[in-house]
This record gives sequence, structure tokens and C-alpha cells, in this order.
Amino acid sequence: MTQATPTMPTVAHATMAELFLTRAEDDTSGLLFEDERWSWREVIAEGARRAGVLRGLRPADGRPWHVGVLLENVPEYLFLVVGAALSGATVVGINPTRRGAELAADIRTTDCAVLLADEAYVDLLDDVDTDARVLRTDRTEYADLLAAHAGAVPEASPAALDPTTTLLLLFTSGSTGAPKAVVCSTGRWAFICQVNPIEFTSDDVAYNAMPLFHGNALMSAWGPCITHGATFALRRRFSASGFLPDIQRFGATFFNYVGRSLAYVLAQPERADEADNRLRFGFGTEASARDRAEFQRRFGTTVFESYGSSEGTCYIINGPDTPDGALGKPQVGHVPEIVGEDGEVCPPARFDEHGVLLNPEEAIGEIVSRGAAARFEGYYNNPAASAEKLRDGDFWTGDLGYRDEEGFFYFAGRTSDWLRVDSENFAAAPIERIIARHRDVAVVAVYPVPDAQTGDQVMAALQLVAEAPAFDPDAFARFLAAQPDLGTKWAPRLVRITPDLPTTATNKVDKPALRREHWGSPDPVWEWRDGRYVEIDDERRAALHAELAEHGRGHLLGH
Repeated sequence: MTQATPTMPTVAHATMAELFLTRAEDDTSGLLFEDERWSWREVIAEGARRAGVLRGLRPADGRPWHVGVLLENVPEYLFLVVGAALSGATVVGINPTRRGAELAADIRTTDCAVLLADEAYVDLLDDVDTDARVLRTDRTEYADLLAAHAGAVPEASPAALDPTTTLLLLFTSGSTGAPKAVVCSTGRWAFICQVNPIEFTSDDVAYNAMPLFHGNALMSAWGPCITHGATFALRRRFSASGFLPDIQRFGATFFNYVGRSLAYVLAQPERADEADNRLRFGFGTEASARDRAEFQRRFGTTVFESYGSSEGTCYIINGPDTPDGALGKPQVGHVPEIVGEDGEVCPPARFDEHGVLLNPEEAIGEIVSRGAAARFEGYYNNPAASAEKLRDGDFWTGDLGYRDEEGFFYFAGRTSDWLRVDSENFAAAPIERIIARHRDVAVVAVYPVPDAQTGDQVMAALQLVAEAPAFDPDAFARFLAAQPDLGTKWAPRLVRITPDLPTTATNKVDKPALRREHWGSPDPVWEWRDGRYVEIDDERRAALHAELAEHGRGHLLGH
């Protein structure tokens, strides 16, 4: 049953223009990049110059004032965001992992009148029809535009002071389908910056290697820096081997991550000087409990997990009393529920003495944020996808979860991660958490593939740590048998061993790609048959296809 819209905290600044202007005379360190440094005063001054450039790029024909940014994590990206916040323009963060027609669709459907790019990614636009002017930020033409606005005074336009003005279009990660452009107004981002539980001082240095076109980098790392006057240390793109040298060189006290980034850092050979750092804590999503514990052992600092959506409708925060494996409890003003397909609230999860979830079918449901429809600003140019998320004033996240009797929430995967084996329904995330305990497993993804007769089979793709020996199927079977909380239907029927799991631009595992490849990938695949795991050959792959076709289910492959 829908509840009233939750009461949200009040904040001092209504827009990002107001927040940025609070830093306009701040001479403390604001930005570190490679061997360069800018004070906050200098960052805002650079933004004021970009505001002038953006005003000159505003379409005269009435088209939306949307500026596509196709850049690495470079200072120019941040200066443009400040400029957009001061001028009233909209920055569209373009995902550089997209190609061809998909890239063109991202640009055209977001109505980008101009695209700002440099040599890192401009070649992606070759032979791509975007209907947008391409302006190189590394060429003389752009330098001349900036020179024309030297000495610009930081000030906000009337549109910039309107909280409803769209400041950002942020593409979703695309881990479950085509990315969608989430509308983020200047008011919404300003609110998030000020209620973010991450508290910094001017002595903090936040290290970010996550892509700036995604909400995590802007909301979880740069936002708290803007609010509290901390320093933002920026890397062009994520590098597992570059993590330790960077946090030591920048004197980082904080870092953020998404997806499997932490696992990739931990897959690097251990070094004696890893704990020689200033880190106070890390903050991110989707790292396993084992990886968080291992990171604390090696780097000497705590890592906190959270749950949030690019749409800004639901936040669950990890606290000191949060049990291992849990997300935490809702942030103030957010009222999530776990809701079943019938629309009813699911009962609390029950566990046995080994931590086995006893009632997964009734306890697992979709995470629904009550009364959050008013906070959802929609997917740009995609009313059907926007409407699909909303019911009776509530926002349906598309994520599965369950809640224990103490009110702690647990993540169970995406709605597409539901598996049905022998008429039993369960989710992928709990299985992934169990397999991630294996000492040789760096990253694991569990997903459904079609069973020949009905429902699904459980398939797991494993990326092993660098120093791991060759995969031992019998040892892996013994490991699974020794896990007391592994459900009776949860053990993978098929196991793929791959040197490099496919990922999205935000280092989340690309499960649609894995499902499309099923057991037909070139990687070794092991099948549970006759009481043990047996590596399948081309003949067996063909037989699995034939079994599906025989039962009229061949069309399910690749979905």
C-alpha cells in the first residue's frame, strides 16, 4: 500500500550554481590531476570561462541546450560541469564504450547540439551520424573561445538558479540492457551533495578513477568535496595497477568504486607498502564481504558499501552495526520496501544457524521506494521506460532484495537475475557471495541459462586471481559441498572459466553478454554430470543446443 511522500531534510543551497559559488574565493586545494593542481578559486574561475563558451554554443534554433561531453576523466570535464551549472546548460555524459549505431543513438536521442571531444575518443565519431557539431577541446578553435572569456567573473544566470533546470543527463550503466539517460536537475544534485553522509574537511583528498559520465563519480566523490571544500584527485581512467601509486602520490584519504573495481585492485600482487597510505575509508557498491575484509587487511582501511540508484530515488546506507553481506538501512527520508509480484510486502528473511536463507521465495522481492515518484525526474526522451518504473507514486527499482527482522536490507541482484530451477525461485547475488569466498576466485557472475525442458540452469562465470593454479573442478565441487548456506538448487550446473569477464564502462559485469554466450563461448566450460564437473567439448555443446531445440526452447538462447 502506497505511503505518503517521505519528508526530506532541508538544505542551505537550492542549486549547484549556489554551491559552486561558495567555493569561488576558496584558496585551498580543489583539484589534483597528474602533476597539476588547482585551488577551488581556480576551479570556479575555469568554470566561469566555460560558462561563457557554453553561452556562445547555445543553439539559436530553439533546440535543447544540450552539450555532449566525450572525454576521459580530465579537468576539462569538471570545468565544463561547473560552467553548465553557472550558465544553465545541460551536460550529457557520453559513454565511450559504446560504438557505432549505439553511440549515435545515445547522442541523437539526448538532442546534443554540440559534442566536445579530444584525441582520446574523437575517432569514435568517425562515420557516426550524430547531427551534432563536433568541437575539439584540444584544438586552437577551442583555445580561442576560452581566451575570449579570460577573467570571466563567476556568476549564475537566472536559469542556473532555478532548481528545476536540467544540469546533467547521466546514462545508466547498461548492465541489464540499453543505457537510459537519467535526468538530473541542478536542484537534485545540490540536494544530494548536501545530504550525502560522507563528511570531509579541507584536509581530505578524494581519489576518483570511476568515469565522470556516471553518477557514482559525481554524487559519491566530487559532490562531498564541493560541499565541504575537500580536494578531488582525478585519474583519466581506472587502473588496478595504478591504484596504490595514485593514493600514495596524491595523499588520498578516500576513494570510491563501482562494481568489480575492488576485486581488480586486490588481484594485483600484494606489496609490503600497501598500508603506507593516508586512506581513512573507501565507499562504493557491489564488492563482496571477503574483498572488503581483504582490502582492510592489506591497505589498513575500512570500506563501506551502500545502495543507491542513478535515478536518485532510493538510498540505503551501511552503518557500523550492519551485518556482513547486508546493504544497511535506509537513508533519512527514504522508505524502501521489499515487494513481491503480487504487490504485497514480502515477509522478513529467516536464517538458520549457518546463515542459510530459509524462505527465499517469499522473502525476496523487488526493492520499491515508497512515495519516490516525485523525486524521479525521468529518463530523457523515453517516456515508456519512465512509466515502467512508476506505480501509484512509488518507484520500482528493478533490483531484488530482502530484509531481515532487524530492518537491514540485502541485495539479491537485478530482476533479470531471478532463476527458476525445478520450480524453485531464487536470486543470483546470494550465490555469488558464497562462491566469492573461494580463495582463487577474483570475480564471479551467476546467471540463468535455459534448461532443456523447463525453467533455468545455474551458470557461473569465474575469473581467477592471477596467482591461482589451473581450475580444479573436483576441488571446486568440494568447496561448494562445504558451504552450509548454499541452497540445494544453487550449485552451478555450468561453470565457465574466463581470463576477463565482460564489463560495462563502470566495471559492472555485463551479464546480458554472458547470457548471450551461454556455454557457446570459446572459454573452457565445465558441466555437472554424473556427480562431478566435466569439461565439455564441441560435441557436447552441440548436444546441449540440440536438447533445447528438441523441446522447442532453442529460441531462448541469447536472451
